[in-house]
Amino acid sequence: MNKIKEAIILAGGLGTRLSDTVPGLPKSLAPVAGKPFLHYIMDYLHEQGIERFIFALGHKHEAIQQFLNEDFADIDIDYSIEEFPLGTGGAIKLACSKLLGEHAFVFNGDTMFKVDLERMSGFHDQKFAQCTLALKPMEKIDRYGVVEVNGDGVIIKFHEKRYYERGLINGGVYILGRSIFSKKKFPESFSFEKDYLEENINEGKIFGFVQDHYFIDIGIPEDYRRAQTEFLRFANSKDA
Repeated sequence: MNKIKEAIILAGGLGTRLSDTVPGLPKSLAPVAGKPFLHYIMDYLHEQGIERFIFALGHKHEAIQQFLNEDFADIDIDYSIEEFPLGTGGAIKLACSKLLGEHAFVFNGDTMFKVDLERMSGFHDQKFAQCTLALKPMEKIDRYGVVEVNGDGVIIKFHEKRYYERGLINGGVYILGRSIFSKKKFPESFSFEKDYLEENINEGKIFGFVQDHYFIDIGIPEDYRRAQTEFLRFANSKDA
C-alpha cells in the first residue's frame, strides 16, 4: 500500500453564516479555544502522516497564507488561488494541478473529522476506488443529507437534506484519484458534491468509509460556540 502523504485543504469559502460571529476572518482562521481553527487541523493531519499540503484559497487568502507562513513555516505547503469563485469542484480541480502523486486527501478547512487516514487509504486501495468519502454515523440529523451504501461500501444514493432519525453523513474528508477526476468534463465553476459525486455514483467506483470518530463543522454559529467548549476540554485533558 502506497501511503498518501498529500492533502488538499479547501479554505476559500466566504463564511457568510459566521460573518457576524467572527467578522473579518476566513472561517478556517476563526479562533477556537485561543487558536485559529486551522491550527488544530494542521496539527492533526501532520500527526497522521500528511507531509505536503495544497491550500485551495480565494476569499481573504492573504490572511491564511500569512498564518501558515508564520506558524507552519517548516511544512511543505503550496497554494492554489482562485481569481473568482470556482465552487468546491472547481477549487479541487485547480488544486489537483499542484499535486505530485496520483491520490490525495481532500479536507474542508472548517471541519474536523478525526478519521484514521491510514485505514481509509488502505480501504481506498483495496476497493480500487475512484473516490472514497469518510462517512460519519449520526442521529437526529436535520442539517445534512444522508449517504446510502451497499454491503461492499459502494455509495448508491445521496439523500436530500431533511430530518432523519439516524444515518451516515458525508464528513467532508475524501480520497481522490487525480487522473480520472481531472479528465472529466466540468464547467469552470462547479460543485464537487453535486456535479461530481452525485453524477458519477452509477459507475460504482465511489465508496464510503465509515468512521464513528469526533466530528465538528464550525460553519454555523451554534457549532462554532460548541467547538470553543470542546476544544478547551481537549486541551485541558492533554495538560492533565
